[in-house]
Amino acid sequence: MSKDKERKKSLPDVDIDNTMPHQISSPDFKETGMEMEAPFINEHGVVIGDSFYDSENSPLNNWSTDTDPEIMSGDEWVHPTNDIGWNTTENRELIEKKIKPKDGQFQHPTKDTSYSSD
Repeated sequence: MSKDKERKKSLPDVDIDNTMPHQISSPDFKETGMEMEAPFINEHGVVIGDSFYDSENSPLNNWSTDTDPEIMSGDEWVHPTNDIGWNTTENRELIEKKIKPKDGQFQHPTKDTSYSSD
């Protein structure tokens, strides 16, 4: 068995009836047409979407003054159904109205729209 398959097999199952209970105010995805997705290991060997945020290879566990925060930017660092972004007002409204979001992430060029939302 390959290392990737071994790692994926050992990832925790965090889905409880299409909800993510780790965040007290997270929306549930029931009846939205979206399926909860399992955690995955990104190209840097970091587990994304397991709610533990404690991968051995994570820059968060190997931070120094020389670490460039940009290393943790990009789609490979965002889980499609287990991400703090679901707690924003706009995303919660989509889920509560049972509207499946369009593909792609909303990104504002100069504003951090999720600041202080956790």
